Amino acid sequence: MSTLSQVAKHAGVTAATVSNVLRNRGRVGEETRRRVLEAVAALNYRPHLAARALAEGRAPTLALMVSSIANPFYPEFALAVERAARESGHFVIICNTNEDPLTGRAYLEQIAGTLSEGVLVMNANLDFDDLHRTQSGGTPVVLCMWERPADPPALPCVAVDFELAGRLAGEHLIGLGHERIGAIVGSKPMGIHASRYDGFADAMRRAGLEVAAANVLHAPDTVQGGYAAALALLDRDPGISAIFATNDLPALGAIDAAADIGRAVPRDLSVVGITDIQLAQQWRPPLTTVAVPTVEAAGLAVSLLRELIAQPASLADRMRVASEPHLIVRGSTAPVNRTRAANAACPARPSPI
Repeated sequence: MSTLSQVAKHAGVTAATVSNVLRNRGRVGEETRRRVLEAVAALNYRPHLAARALAEGRAPTLALMVSSIANPFYPEFALAVERAARESGHFVIICNTNEDPLTGRAYLEQIAGTLSEGVLVMNANLDFDDLHRTQSGGTPVVLCMWERPADPPALPCVAVDFELAGRLAGEHLIGLGHERIGAIVGSKPMGIHASRYDGFADAMRRAGLEVAAANVLHAPDTVQGGYAAALALLDRDPGISAIFATNDLPALGAIDAAADIGRAVPRDLSVVGITDIQLAQQWRPPLTTVAVPTVEAAGLAVSLLRELIAQPASLADRMRVASEPHLIVRGSTAPVNRTRAANAACPARPSPI
């Protein structure tokens, strides 16, 4: 591999001049710039990012911390972050915590401020004390897609109104005539999906409908988690005509569960989720969901982080709010089948002999 010194010697300039050309800094004549770029091409020179970071005390990379790269939402979000970061000349390091705070802490200690200029946090299950220490140590931190805009955290963030998303999902099902609705919450009761369920429950209350406690289950935020939860809900209350899930993956699992017990979606059971991952439109039937502004939120997060890197003090505790979620109606929801719902709620008794 060629070195900066070899490129400088080939072009007949100093190493500092080569560095200025590659970073587009300083005053370099066009003829000199041409010679440097020709030397770079001839020697197939590639900058050593780690060496540059040590020399300059900064890295041309940003760290994106996610809780599980196996969840298809996170690769979609990471792609949007990578595109936005590339526009500013940054690379992105993906740090998968696997929902383990200790793993997240290790990433923060080893990467923040050395291999990355700043940290983006996307539901990575990290201890806020660790994040505050990282920020206090000089490495900016931005929380991505904070779910409660009305309750901003003590860290810079980009917020999305997920309570509104839950309300839109609930209003959609209620508007189709559904009254007995089961809910699958893809987090613990006070976890990150709590605001989504709050929005759904608010829509039910406004319509004068009750959310039976037995018809609300907290489950893993996975297809398998949604599948198991849907089976349990429909076993507890066969009269349920619709299921609201706080994320798309559990909603997709609910569709599969319905098929396996002979309930057609959407004729016998409507299902709605939140997020609008690519799988939502590829499933059969395609999932009705409330789409959130993933690409916009990723761009806002990268932009805010860049500003914090440039001016750490001036933008402390700043929150930016992305566009509102919106409903996308597909094939998994339909008006309530009142005959089917009535029969399921009051199954026929066997005739006496």
